[in-house]
Amino acid sequence: MFDFPPDSEGSETTLTSSSQSSMSCESCSSFSNFSFDTLDTQTIKTPYSSSSPEYNSSLKPHRSSDVAWEVIRSAIFRNKNALNFKDFKLVRRIGSGDIGHVYLCRLKEIHNNNDKEDDVNSNYYAMKVVDKEALAVKKKLTRAETEKRILKMLDHPFLPTLYAEFEASHFSCVVMEYCSGGDLHSLRHKQPGKRFSLSSARFYAAEVLVALEYLHMLGIIYRDLKPENILVRSDGHIMLSDFDLSLCSSAIPAVESPASSPFNNNNSSSNSCTAINLYQKPSTAKSLFCFGGKNRSFRSSRKVRTISATTNRQFVAEPVSARSCSFVGTHEYVSPEVASGKSHGNAVDWWAYGIFIYELIYGFTPFAGETNEMTLRNIVKKKLTFPTESPASMSELHARELISELLVKDPEKRLGVKRGSAEVKTHPFFKGLNFALVRSYPPPGIPSLKPTAARISTSSCQNANVKKNQSTVFDFF
Repeated sequence: MFDFPPDSEGSETTLTSSSQSSMSCESCSSFSNFSFDTLDTQTIKTPYSSSSPEYNSSLKPHRSSDVAWEVIRSAIFRNKNALNFKDFKLVRRIGSGDIGHVYLCRLKEIHNNNDKEDDVNSNYYAMKVVDKEALAVKKKLTRAETEKRILKMLDHPFLPTLYAEFEASHFSCVVMEYCSGGDLHSLRHKQPGKRFSLSSARFYAAEVLVALEYLHMLGIIYRDLKPENILVRSDGHIMLSDFDLSLCSSAIPAVESPASSPFNNNNSSSNSCTAINLYQKPSTAKSLFCFGGKNRSFRSSRKVRTISATTNRQFVAEPVSARSCSFVGTHEYVSPEVASGKSHGNAVDWWAYGIFIYELIYGFTPFAGETNEMTLRNIVKKKLTFPTESPASMSELHARELISELLVKDPEKRLGVKRGSAEVKTHPFFKGLNFALVRSYPPPGIPSLKPTAARISTSSCQNANVKKNQSTVFDFF
């Protein structure tokens, strides 16, 4: 019998079945009649003013010109205060998770003369509502606070934008952008053979890789990467969601040359100091940067004039020192070190990334067993195999090579663990792809901008009901 690891003091244990989406509808009933109209207005808290950073879109440059931000700014200007529950109308619930429920909502004054619910545009938002009293009883309140803290940090095209935050009675609410395209799990099931083509898988894998790079740069280990948590925007590009299981640590961004890689055996003195801490003073990196002043530190310098590099230099920002003993994740996506009860770090994200690419290409995960216990045993002991003995093309060969390097059971030898995305980006699977321009690449498909009411209200529930009887959730807080 597979022995589940004991929970260490101060750690958490949250493991969900692979078929349970973060927006599944297995527990939809508790919020089925939720309405702000029943709340006491005296209990509303508006901790931020309209001038607060959380509501200043100029601090989020990649979304500063977004129409949705313009609408939020206009509403704040009219209110002369931060937004609260009275400014929003809940349209319908679009998903449920372990710590909260997600609703499609809109600002009331924008469509006071137009209540067409299928008119989904930039004035619609996704609101995650968390019952703090219920989470406190289940000892999960910290997870909700962690997610909110992370949302405030994010500013990236492939990660959620936090538009507003407020509290109503014992409910905590965050307003984010709404993704009308569903999630990659549902989208995969609509593909021929319930799997993506290699080109489509490569596109989604590239965008997820860029998002992971940004999270790791902030010191955030995601720990819940799976297709159900990767949403598709109306333009066909992706957005990672659900950060309540994430681990907040720290990372030191640096610019390195290939010679400084820990996997490089060249120990010559000429290449021994090729990594640069981006927060060092120029005196410690004067051979690489030229500054306008002699005594100006890098932190205070706003422009780097030149980079006198003779080799290709790579940006590296990986939280290599982060460690945790929490037993969290989704059965089919947890790494061997988590499944065996050992402490873990950033390597868990690179393992999950390998499982993710495998599932996109082949339509299933490589270590799934008949039971959750068997799945965990397979992750620890079973050898990685592929559906066919030989790949059908050179592209598939490169994909298999990448997957094999990511799904190394020893986390110290796993691709990405030392230098993060800088290692993964150079793999032949991504040859010819310009990661700096990936946001401008045409996506494999663009979802409908005006999904029907039935599709919005039932898509996430249908996904959860397909397999909900095949496995169960266990949670040992």
